Amino acid sequence: MANASGLLVIERILRDRQGIWQQIVEDRELPKLTGQMLISSVAALAVYGAVLGSFHSVLMALTSAGKLPLLFLATLTICLPTLYLFNLVFGARLSIRQSLSLVMVALTVTAMLALAFAPISLFFLITAPDYAFFKLLNVLILALSALVGLRFLTGGMRVLNEHGLLAPKAEAPAVPAAAAAEPAKALVTAGAPAEGQPTAANGAAPVQIPPAYGHGPLRPAPRPVGQPTPPSMTLLYIWILLFGFVGTQLAWTLRPFFGSPNMKFSLYRDIDGNFYAEIFRTIADLL
Repeated sequence: MANASGLLVIERILRDRQGIWQQIVEDRELPKLTGQMLISSVAALAVYGAVLGSFHSVLMALTSAGKLPLLFLATLTICLPTLYLFNLVFGARLSIRQSLSLVMVALTVTAMLALAFAPISLFFLITAPDYAFFKLLNVLILALSALVGLRFLTGGMRVLNEHGLLAPKAEAPAVPAAAAAEPAKALVTAGAPAEGQPTAANGAAPVQIPPAYGHGPLRPAPRPVGQPTPPSMTLLYIWILLFGFVGTQLAWTLRPFFGSPNMKFSLYRDIDGNFYAEIFRTIADLL
């Protein structure tokens, strides 16, 4: 699974998410992983965009296949610097590659889940070709897919928090000179034979081996129970809201994706109103 590429990277994300988080923590081969997720996300969103535009015409299907990946990638480009700077301001030690890879995991899950819903959307397009219903159905599908993807994002951030990457690096406490001298004093004392203890043939004290303090590789200390959540985790939820607002407004700017059956094909439309007013208007039309 570690060598999964292209569209198969989603299988590794879903089956071996701990391995993905560990790779991001170690900053290991992240450009390759990010490239694989980018390819799979663009392909999945292009297919789903074609389903959206097919309600109107073949030409609309082709344009929506290009605009839906553009929507997600442009939103990521706009919002990623904010997430990275949030982390820097509050002392997190994430690199830009780690931040990008983490967000790309969420985007890949969102895109692949939307692709999984594509047959359902196509089914309703064929059997119940109502414009308002079809538009609302696909908005709900994309919203659900995005929520699942963002759940992966918060899960990954929690793992990074457990490894101490979301908090400033703690400085080692200074050791008093008297305390530092204790181990050496103990070793010297251990070299002297106790009263009544036999000595070696040459009169020297037998060699004493100091006890071992632990075996095996060192592991990061677990986060203490009751320790407050780092500001980076709190700001992540604020960033998710920001990401949602930017994405929905950008979607409104790039419309149409579906194409109203009463209007001719157009690549873009005039910017008037907003996304949320249109959703309420669509719900009112269904009622």
